[in-house]
Amino acid sequence: MHVIHGTWIPDDTNEFIESGSFYLWVETDTPAGTSRRSADGVHPRHLAHTALATFLMEKLGLQEPVSGALARTLYIKYFLLPTAAGKPSPSFELLRYVDEEEPLEFDLAPWQVYCYQVPDIITALNDIHFIALNAAEDFQLGADLLFWHQYSQALKSIIAKDQYIPALKYRAISSTPPKGKRAKNISSFELHPAWELLSDTYETAIQRYVAAMPGVCTAGLNSPDGAALFGKESLLRHFSECLLHNVVTGTPFTAKFDQQIAGTLLYGCVYPYRPAPPQASADALEDYKHWLAWRANLTRAHTEAGFTLCFRLEEAPSTDVDNWQLHFFVAARHDPSLKLSLDVYWHLKPKDRIEAARPFGRDFEKNLLLALGYAARIYPTVWDGMATDHPTGCRLTLEEAFAFLKESAWVLGDAGYTVIVPAWWTPEGRRRTKVRLKTALRSPKGAAAAGPGYFSLNTIIAYEYQLSVGGQVVTEEEWQQLVNAKTPLVQFRGQWMELDRDKMQQLLQFWQTHQDEVPEITLLELLKIGTEAEDDLEWDHDQNLQDMLSRLHDKNAFAPIENPLALQGTLRDYQKRGVAWLQYLENLGLNPCLADDMGLGKTLEVIARLLKEREEADGVRPTLVIAPTSVLGNWRKEIERFAPQLRTLVHQGSTRLKDRQIFAETYQTHDVVLTSFALARLDEKLLQSMEWHRVVVDEAQNIKNPQAAQTRAILKLAAPHRLALTGTPVENRLRDLWSIQFRKTFEVPINKDNNMAKSATLKKLVEPFILRRVKTDKRIIDDLPDKIEQKMYCTLTPEQASLYEAVVKDVTEQLNEAEGIQRKGLILSTLLRLKQICNHPAQFLQDGSAFTAERSHKLQRLGEMLEEVIDSGESALIFTQFTEIGGSLERYLEH
Repeated sequence: MHVIHGTWIPDDTNEFIESGSFYLWVETDTPAGTSRRSADGVHPRHLAHTALATFLMEKLGLQEPVSGALARTLYIKYFLLPTAAGKPSPSFELLRYVDEEEPLEFDLAPWQVYCYQVPDIITALNDIHFIALNAAEDFQLGADLLFWHQYSQALKSIIAKDQYIPALKYRAISSTPPKGKRAKNISSFELHPAWELLSDTYETAIQRYVAAMPGVCTAGLNSPDGAALFGKESLLRHFSECLLHNVVTGTPFTAKFDQQIAGTLLYGCVYPYRPAPPQASADALEDYKHWLAWRANLTRAHTEAGFTLCFRLEEAPSTDVDNWQLHFFVAARHDPSLKLSLDVYWHLKPKDRIEAARPFGRDFEKNLLLALGYAARIYPTVWDGMATDHPTGCRLTLEEAFAFLKESAWVLGDAGYTVIVPAWWTPEGRRRTKVRLKTALRSPKGAAAAGPGYFSLNTIIAYEYQLSVGGQVVTEEEWQQLVNAKTPLVQFRGQWMELDRDKMQQLLQFWQTHQDEVPEITLLELLKIGTEAEDDLEWDHDQNLQDMLSRLHDKNAFAPIENPLALQGTLRDYQKRGVAWLQYLENLGLNPCLADDMGLGKTLEVIARLLKEREEADGVRPTLVIAPTSVLGNWRKEIERFAPQLRTLVHQGSTRLKDRQIFAETYQTHDVVLTSFALARLDEKLLQSMEWHRVVVDEAQNIKNPQAAQTRAILKLAAPHRLALTGTPVENRLRDLWSIQFRKTFEVPINKDNNMAKSATLKKLVEPFILRRVKTDKRIIDDLPDKIEQKMYCTLTPEQASLYEAVVKDVTEQLNEAEGIQRKGLILSTLLRLKQICNHPAQFLQDGSAFTAERSHKLQRLGEMLEEVIDSGESALIFTQFTEIGGSLERYLEH
């Protein structure tokens, strides 16, 4: 076993702006021989020099160690590690594989280790993590390397959002005059251009990751002399600043850009190694003071004010498309639900303003103007709204509004301001242009439409392509008018929407090319289109097709079958549904995978399917069952016990039938033929010469390797139906779901890049064909202990109480005027709103505000209960009736 470790080690230099490097080393369960003793200070369980280079090439695919001299990529470093009895203790990951115990008492001692210096750290760590996920079990990542991978991904997101500023680093230098001189010490200083991460997100990440950092991350050293562990926070900040420096200075810029920034602080930050023009000390110090003031201004707006500055974009009316309004308002920091529009504020009398501003902190108007000024540095159009003594907002043209939505809104949001955009701009409310595929089951003239039970893969489906905007069908003329629009934002049927003219033109051409087609496809072709379709295609199925497709994705929609008459036993309800699902997919011509948990009776469900089909039809050809040799006897016994009338032939052993003609005559007199994986390969020509009704592969993970001889032999067997049985549909790696180009299309994007769209597509592809139930599901096995309910009561936070009171007051006034069904509807909607408030203010407000425990005692208590569950080594399921709160809970608990 090999454990890959890695950490960040700052360089030992006299330079004020320190650099550093990331180093990998490999721990092994095989100690070194006597040629490298622990007494030499060399770690006895690590790969050194050539062995390390070989491992990096063979296991991680790194080519640098052999592309040039080893000395350029392999370095000797030192690690302060727990040491007992004169040798380093194995890491927690390696302890499981060696005959040693964790020492109760130990000292920290430096150990010499050969390391590989990692270039392009963020990319390399992500690649190594991906390789480890898909590697065999002979190596794994240490806790230190896993930590740095997770943090580097978080840092990558922060840098991608431009949450950093150009900076000046100051260092005082004191020089002593020569002996004999009466002059005092001469004070001098150095200023170095650099980059500084500056955002609440970064500071939160630092605190969160410092708390989670394994101690071994701080143990790397350049020299064993004066060995001491690095401070966790200082090491993490040093790593962050160096990576930011490398990213920015490694970005190529144009000559025009270089000319624009020449002679500025930014030029020195972008090109720190180019000599700067001479500057008088007084001027340099003045520049530094200006920079400090500028930096302070960037943060003061969010630290001193008792409110958050907010912006709300109001869309223009159709009669005046250049009259967009960006309104200013504030929200109290202690209660974000308490908001005040500046338009309302400035229209109040002076005395009333004092009372209205009280919840928003002292010096409200001063802090308000400061906050607007700071926001204007990010979004200069705010200056237009400050041309008056009483700023309430500013007017935007159509082009300015689009630029705000596209670029400035998210920048302001990342800077700590609250930005509210129209609902049609949000991902949930955005109207999208698509091609709609309208389908219906084709029926002969004069015949009634067939129900879903009559479907097969050869069923003919009538279809029609239509153009769609926001779920509404549009004509070709309307579509062309949108394509010809000169602005990126247009009003269509009373609502604003963004246009992608190039995409719309492509969809129009696609629609036009399909107008001359024969509007008929088979069900098989329809299913292929559905699994391969991009997001630009939406569906409009008739009721029968919709019911059929819904049943493919909703396994609970299947009614249980009747217990087969010949079955010597009674199926459980979930088994009856499983047999109904098998029957439904086979009738469609699809090949299912029954992936129930071990012990739930997959074998019995297959036997019931065999009996059921013989009740419904005569002359059914035999089913071939391929299983591991160790379970063939169990298959025979199960058939004899539950379905003794099924004639079974065991094709196994040296006495098995080998003559093709005799085997053909014999197999026709049997209902089931049992054989092993080994014989499926050895007797492939014999088995392939028969016409099977069905091929069942038990323990189907045995054919997960598409290159294996037994896999190729089994795939050549001719049968209209194929059924896979397995308790582990994805046993170790996502690649177990192999197919042509699967690695490129799904495995790499999902495992390496965490591509959720590809993950959703893969789920949509495989979901109809896999049925998996687990023993812990009470819907499957209901003879478990009774449920015990305990009610926990939580009080409302001040913010929740404020919202609750406002809703009750508002609905009380409305109830006085409402009657009948309107009154009942108002009561129901109010109960829903009150439930949302009790859950969390962010759910009720729908403003994207912080989902924190401080704002909800209910969330706080849930966190405490889950800590108790985790501390006791147990698991928990959390239920909620609100989809949006489920997503928020998931993100909250992950962090």
